[in-house]
Amino acid sequence: MAGVIAVLALLLPGASRGQWETQSLTIKPGWTAVYLHVDASYTNLDYLVGGDSSNPIAEIWLWQAPPSTLQFVSSPQTPLTGNNQWANWARLGLGMTRALSALAPNAACLVRSTATTNYVWRLKGRPAAPSYTWTTTGLNFLGFPTPAASPPMFDSFLSLAPAFQSAAEIYQYPGGNLGATNPARVFAMHTTPVTRGQAFWMRAGTTFNNYFCPFQVALQNQAGVSFGDSGSQYSLTLANLTASNLTVSLQLLASETPPVSSLPVIAGPPPLLVRGALNTTNLTYGFASLPQGAPQSWVLAPQGQQGSQVAVVLGLNRYSLPNATPGTLYAGILRLTDSFGFSQVDLPVSALAASSAGLWVGNASVSQVRNYLTDAVRNPDGSPMTNADGISYMMTNVNNSMGNVAQPFPLRLILHNNGSSAVLLQRVFCGRDPFSNSVVATSETVLDPTQLGSARRITATHLPWTSTNTRWRLSGQLAPGSTLSATVDLPYDDQASNPFLHTYHPDHDNLDRTFTPPIEQAPGAHSFEVSRLITLGISPPANDFASLTTAGQVFSGTYNETITLKGINGASRGFDVAGVFALSRISTNSTLSTP
Repeated sequence: MAGVIAVLALLLPGASRGQWETQSLTIKPGWTAVYLHVDASYTNLDYLVGGDSSNPIAEIWLWQAPPSTLQFVSSPQTPLTGNNQWANWARLGLGMTRALSALAPNAACLVRSTATTNYVWRLKGRPAAPSYTWTTTGLNFLGFPTPAASPPMFDSFLSLAPAFQSAAEIYQYPGGNLGATNPARVFAMHTTPVTRGQAFWMRAGTTFNNYFCPFQVALQNQAGVSFGDSGSQYSLTLANLTASNLTVSLQLLASETPPVSSLPVIAGPPPLLVRGALNTTNLTYGFASLPQGAPQSWVLAPQGQQGSQVAVVLGLNRYSLPNATPGTLYAGILRLTDSFGFSQVDLPVSALAASSAGLWVGNASVSQVRNYLTDAVRNPDGSPMTNADGISYMMTNVNNSMGNVAQPFPLRLILHNNGSSAVLLQRVFCGRDPFSNSVVATSETVLDPTQLGSARRITATHLPWTSTNTRWRLSGQLAPGSTLSATVDLPYDDQASNPFLHTYHPDHDNLDRTFTPPIEQAPGAHSFEVSRLITLGISPPANDFASLTTAGQVFSGTYNETITLKGINGASRGFDVAGVFALSRISTNSTLSTP
């Protein structure tokens, strides 16, 4: 397999963090050919094999496909040191060169055992999506993704690909020493099982082959189904490679425990959804849950016919992870099987619980104001409640319902969340500091003066400006279904922000008009003190596929604000406004830098 050594050079111990399963390989005395469906590169072979005194494996030779189509293999090869089509590992003390350090998936190996009986090598690794390369210029050394239990016989398995079956020439290793009859050609197709994990030498003349099981799976990312801490949806395509109707089933399985304690702990399988049909009424997609062990199935038409392919869209139900500690790992195995019982394709699936830390920016749209409308009738008992004409009236009703405004009014919202609490900001600066770190700051002085051209200032002009850039602590958590609130005060003598103060108006200085001596007036004498109670009610996601899978990536809900004017002697009057809001995260930086 071309490039395997280059890939292995990039794999370091501990690089795999996700799901785990054990591939059981029967190693015969002498030489056995195996095909790896798991990625065991989390550690090296000196630890994996050499560190196990009960393991009788003495040598492992990894097959590498010829680097060019001009080079081909006309007969099964004997592994030789120095042949660039083989990379080898051997136990220390055997005096052999060692060019192989770890085991990658989708690779065929020759393994030599010094035991006198069969040895079951239980190799724990990360399940890997199948990846095959077929050449018509020579022999191919590979295995098939058949079921671990009750694998099909070659004649049945290849009957679904008749052109390949009629031309196939197959060799296997029966064990023992290498020689003229080892590997041996397979003639008894009806009694030779296509054992999962066994590698075979194969060729089919000029017939090109892309049949390795009854269906083909094309992935969005060959590394597997990984949602990380921000992904929400993942698509894969299933294609029928046979001339018959085929049912492909998908089920979620739990991961095994990590092979070493230094690897991340897995909290459990991720909560997955399978996207359903489009609702043409509201243009949302339905969904079906994919709980552990309960498969979903698709019926595929014969190859080449309409319906022979289906796109499967998986989603991570992030709304079901609101209380998980950020960074918590959820992982499992997605197993695909077919109605013939000929295949078992295991895919890794993983997700990380997300944090809402970072800078969130959006807008509120104020569309309602509370009414204060009174109804009155002439008072027949002559009470002192009169109008300007001296006629007595009696109040019969007060309408204080919320009413729509003629045109919604926009308000910029800037929130920063450090992971545990959030603050409301009047302005924020995004850019790079003198050390080229990306920062979110309360002051421009934190930024690198030479990089201000690429920096950004974001301002909420409806909030009061202060020289220190006041931060208003929001109660509650930034999460779906929660409520956040903060009180923003505008002092009665704040010329910069209080709308009842005009800097050049002689009666708006809050001083006694005699000025001898200057006496500061009480709140309400010249201007009111204003208190703004801002409340953000974050809505839970709607019960549709897109909303559930993006929960926590965007926030929206109801905006409410109570504006209280405070006058002389504690007198006050409140005004309520309401609307909706939406926030998007523009930075995941959890630190708010200050001068």
